[in-house]
Amino acid sequence: MALVVLFLAALWAGVQNALAGGGSFVTLPALMFTGMDARAANITSTIALFPAQIATALTGRTLVTGAAGVSFGALVIISLVGGALGALLLLVTPASFFARLVPWLVLFATLVFAWGSFAPKRASRAHLSRYAAMTAQFGIAIYGGYFGGGIGFLMLAALTAAGLLMRNAAATKNALAGVMNASAVLIFIFSPEVRWLQAGIASAGAITGGILGGLLLHKLNERVLRVIIVLIGIVLTIGLFIRAR
Repeated sequence: MALVVLFLAALWAGVQNALAGGGSFVTLPALMFTGMDARAANITSTIALFPAQIATALTGRTLVTGAAGVSFGALVIISLVGGALGALLLLVTPASFFARLVPWLVLFATLVFAWGSFAPKRASRAHLSRYAAMTAQFGIAIYGGYFGGGIGFLMLAALTAAGLLMRNAAATKNALAGVMNASAVLIFIFSPEVRWLQAGIASAGAITGGILGGLLLHKLNERVLRVIIVLIGIVLTIGLFIRAR
């Protein structure tokens, strides 16, 4: 029964990521529901969602670009290094400490998602310098390799502040998210905490959901979906704080 719930949750996560993002909010508790601790669930979730991320990145590859005078290739290197550091940091974090940290990470990611979804949008002008843009991406990549929730909106904020149009920022964000998770996945696959059966089931669900999400992209009210995502984040945060007590 738990594995059926996991597949359905990953299916929804795939749809959610394709339409708005925040799919890890769904897969994390679903994986924990199958019996694993928070750190193992986070590691397994990163691996499970990675193939769908790559497919999304390839879809918008023609819009990908650099920012603030930093080439896309340089951003890729920064994301790879930062993602690897974040993944290594997660592996050396005690499971008990990470379990206490997760509610705060989910709360932070939910706030970031809500801000990115509903804060007033202003015309973007280049505010970040070359080195500020590189530093911001490096910090986001470390966070992405460690936890990952909310990285899309963190990158959107940084890339638009560096002067990119929203369409280019979104495509570049998708590509860089896949890159930073690639370095994390290359490290995580050697971890004994990966639950490969659950990862396979979740990956199949996420890929299927990603395809469905792509087909539904122009048919659903995105604002309503984002409200649902924020509500999921709030419920998950409350549940995790209760569980951590």
